Amino acid sequence: MRIAVTGSIATDHLMTFPGSFRDQLIAEQLDRVSLSFLIDDLQIRRGGCAANIAFGMGCLGLTPILVGAVGADFADYRSWLERHGVDCESVHVSELHHTARFLCTTDEDHNQIASFYTGAMAEARLIELGPIAQRLGGLDLVLVSPNDPDAMLRHTEEARGRGIPFAADPSQQLARMPGEDIRLLIDGAAYLFSNDYEKGLIEQKTGWSDEEVLNRVGVRVTTLGPKGVVIDRKGEPSLHVPAAPELGKVDPTGVGDAFRAGFLSALAWELPLERCAQVGNLAATHVLEHVGGQEYQLGQKVFLERFTAAYGAEAAAEVAPSVKCHHA
Repeated sequence: MRIAVTGSIATDHLMTFPGSFRDQLIAEQLDRVSLSFLIDDLQIRRGGCAANIAFGMGCLGLTPILVGAVGADFADYRSWLERHGVDCESVHVSELHHTARFLCTTDEDHNQIASFYTGAMAEARLIELGPIAQRLGGLDLVLVSPNDPDAMLRHTEEARGRGIPFAADPSQQLARMPGEDIRLLIDGAAYLFSNDYEKGLIEQKTGWSDEEVLNRVGVRVTTLGPKGVVIDRKGEPSLHVPAAPELGKVDPTGVGDAFRAGFLSALAWELPLERCAQVGNLAATHVLEHVGGQEYQLGQKVFLERFTAAYGAEAAAEVAPSVKCHHA
């Protein structure tokens, strides 16, 4: 199954300040703030929604096609992704801008001051899906994950126009985009991904009820954090799939991306939706146990052992023939 994963590709610079931001702010001078924080720790992590999802799919043995825009500084990141099975041939390299960058400083009270540099991501709107489909002999599914808003609309409209099934995953861009654009992103989607808060936001901003959304999409997948996932289809009872137990909670960054990676991988293996959600839940758990969206490893033996413990031997037997975990 040829799955194109469109969306953001970014580098995260995560810093730790050992004091409190609150103590550095002078109430009478907030109109002219000039502050510098001496940082104790800097962690540079590979990120971006599309890159995280493609990485997870590659770790499960698939060859996802990554579609996004980066800068000339992408060389090392490209090598990393390719070593983990990701097809980067359709990544657009900007001649003008750096790869998108997220800069975040966290104090001891877990307050954060962050900046996001869009950079090359704005050029994702220049990418056409047609030549990608031609290179691969066709596409079976296009995932439209958070990206430059114009790029998201273009990829959706092109997939719809070419008759390519698409999955809508607007998540982080829901707050920014008007209801009219959100309706364009999800109308006719084969799959719609969101968390439970975003589900309500979609309905509020589009003006569509839950029932109306289900009239317009094939499968609605709503993640509930520690409560698992709910899958809804028109005329079918809701399917609830519990979360997979974690070994410990370290950092939630990238958990949703890993869920999508697992879900789409199981979809490519032609497994039923319940199994898709279970594979997604276990992949998400691996990310929760690490700092960063691509710092985990998926070992086939351990993955299947944990899958069996979470969902039973019968479910694991159905998944086992397809799981080809590898890491580089």
